[in-house]
Amino acid sequence: MVAESDPGAGGFRPSVWAARLIARPGFQRVASRVPFGRGLARRDGAGIFDILQGFVAAQVLSALVELGVLRRLLDGPERAGRLGLACGIPEDRMGELLQAGAALKLLKRRRDGRFALARKGAAILGVPGLEDMIRHNRAFYADMAEPEALLRGEGETQLQRFWPYVFGGSDGMSREAAERYSDLMARSQELVAQDTLDAVSLRGVGTLLDVGGGSGVFLAAALKRYGGMRGMLLDLPDVMPAAEERLGREGLKARVTLHGGSFREGAIPEGADAISLIRVLYDHDDDTVRALLAKVHDALPRGGRLVISEPMSGGRQPERAGDVYFAFYTMAMGTGRVRSAERIGEMCREAGFGNIRAPKARRPFITSVLTCAKPG
Repeated sequence: MVAESDPGAGGFRPSVWAARLIARPGFQRVASRVPFGRGLARRDGAGIFDILQGFVAAQVLSALVELGVLRRLLDGPERAGRLGLACGIPEDRMGELLQAGAALKLLKRRRDGRFALARKGAAILGVPGLEDMIRHNRAFYADMAEPEALLRGEGETQLQRFWPYVFGGSDGMSREAAERYSDLMARSQELVAQDTLDAVSLRGVGTLLDVGGGSGVFLAAALKRYGGMRGMLLDLPDVMPAAEERLGREGLKARVTLHGGSFREGAIPEGADAISLIRVLYDHDDDTVRALLAKVHDALPRGGRLVISEPMSGGRQPERAGDVYFAFYTMAMGTGRVRSAERIGEMCREAGFGNIRAPKARRPFITSVLTCAKPG
């Protein structure tokens, strides 16, 4: 006979007992009347409602961006009537939108009834690519309209149609799709590059190969920070013109060798003593990632370094950016997944890498970083 207190055999488990108690409506009524319980109930209720209203808050932000309200307010405070006239929105409804923006601390309501940009609203305009990402989220939100269908993998998603490059490389990829992918990635990569280079030193690296480097945003940032370093870039052939144009504009073309191709096909080019994978692994399934890491290991010399930078799961300590937004984003893409630094480290170790390190992320909603090296 099993003891009642044995938690491993269906006996008394304090955490389960507490959860069932808190889930009782009667307990909630009693808790809301006593001083200590009143504070907990209020905070829990507010937190739950904050989650519930999250989608609406995001749509308010989307409307402010799509209608150009934030940019119009750069010129100074305005009334709902004038903004509504400029945007083709009835004054009363524009007033509701502005009021909602103020409640979200994106705008400020002045005493004279006009609305002005708040610090957070102005910051949206100052972050490279953020407005484009907010617009792009329409496709993601459409996929999240029926989360049960997404979780079951039913049907093609909007993001699968937006990101055709994930499914099979350059074959059949239209120039329009390549440019769309490249433009959005370029704008969002600037902050990623900044945080990655702040977290990892590339001092002593002679040549850096950026695999899946798009139009060269990260590689350009790295080359500008390390003046003696040379660069190599591997990405789909249709992306090469954008990379050539960017690197030429930055005055870096002479220091870079471009390789048009897919890392799915053939070997990774040799000749670099460090390789970077910036927002690459989380686009792909485990088999593709294992194959890529093995190719990277083969391409590097002994002592060569690998830098991985992308959104990551919190693993044993779940966190909102990786385990909520990016986890479901990659699910909607259809092939990728967010992995914890621990899991990525395991896959690197399986590929033959050692000296695995994961510095604490400064801004996990931008990126997290992991580094490792080929022994020798």
